[in-house]
Amino acid sequence: MAYYAPFIDATGLHICTYQDIVDDLVAQAKSIYGQDIYLEPDSQDYQYISSFALKIYDTFQAIQLAYNSRGPSTAQGAALASLVKLNGMAPKVAAYSTCTVTLTGTASTLITNGVVQDVSGYNWNLPISVSIEEGGTVDIIATCQTAGAIKANPGDISKIVTPTYGWTSVTNTGYATVGLAVETDSQIRGRQAISTAQPSRTVLEGTKGAIAAVSGVTRSKVYENDTSAVDAKGLPANSITAVVEGGADADIAQAIYVKKGPGCYTNGSTSVDIADDKGQITTIRFERPVYVDMDVVINVKQLTGYTTATTASIKVAVAAFLDALPLGVNNIPVSSFWGTALAVQNLNNPIFSVTSITAARHGDPQGTDDIITSYNEAVRGNIDYITVNVT
Repeated sequence: MAYYAPFIDATGLHICTYQDIVDDLVAQAKSIYGQDIYLEPDSQDYQYISSFALKIYDTFQAIQLAYNSRGPSTAQGAALASLVKLNGMAPKVAAYSTCTVTLTGTASTLITNGVVQDVSGYNWNLPISVSIEEGGTVDIIATCQTAGAIKANPGDISKIVTPTYGWTSVTNTGYATVGLAVETDSQIRGRQAISTAQPSRTVLEGTKGAIAAVSGVTRSKVYENDTSAVDAKGLPANSITAVVEGGADADIAQAIYVKKGPGCYTNGSTSVDIADDKGQITTIRFERPVYVDMDVVINVKQLTGYTTATTASIKVAVAAFLDALPLGVNNIPVSSFWGTALAVQNLNNPIFSVTSITAARHGDPQGTDDIITSYNEAVRGNIDYITVNVT
């Protein structure tokens, strides 16, 4: 194509390519200095023209970004953040993982600005000042220094980074509450799409959108039983059941309280009492997810170029796939793991082939059937339970 000035028509914005700009500048130079001027790519003059062409093309690209910033489906970064304000939204900031740890040592030992470490090398801050209790232990909440979805399985946090006389050990008996990475543009667009449905669709859709917008919420799912009997999932009659991961209990309950239909029973094991402006108390209930670890065994045949790093990449990819599954997924086809494992390599030049895969809930017999999960369960990708056998 030949060079043309940017324009907008019924199909949108049109800009020419970088090469079109270069070709036009070369043609202009020859029309000025003569057709016999040497302007091949190895000439200094051509390189000079190329640098000007790049600046022009960069400007055209900026015009494209500005044009795309008119709507949430194509806007990026700060432009997208400004647009979603029209829906009463803001990008979610990063959150830090927390975990209850047990400190052991001499009673009354004072630990100031303590730091502990997990098996992956992440540091976790203790409260500014904590004292070991009379029994020789104390349970406190440690906060990861790194923002995002940093996991810690039981026993992972076991190293003392800031030794203190009288403090002998640290461990965690439970799982960490996973934090939240900075919200991506695609995640914001997803929430924005839900939010626009709130005033135009059902009360249930509005409730879903309100919960998804709560700060710190990473995944959520809302079930409705509009019948007069307990349904197949065991959910009460005429009720809604919200399963929510992340976020503060009070904020989630408030979102449900504001959006739920009148007279609708809220079901769940977590409850929060909310008072209206007249002091009337309403109890809002919802569920926190029950986490399910998966045992996955992947047998691969190594080809030229396979290394131990490839094994690690397969395990990380499978774990990420499991972590990204929605809450209460009906089933997990074992065939899904094949594509996830194979995707870590260049399929045009493979360095391994997958020969077989088995998967099951952790502790169950390995099988090849679909894995069924309950409505309130969240599958978790635990690296410790993912095995890659190489032959």
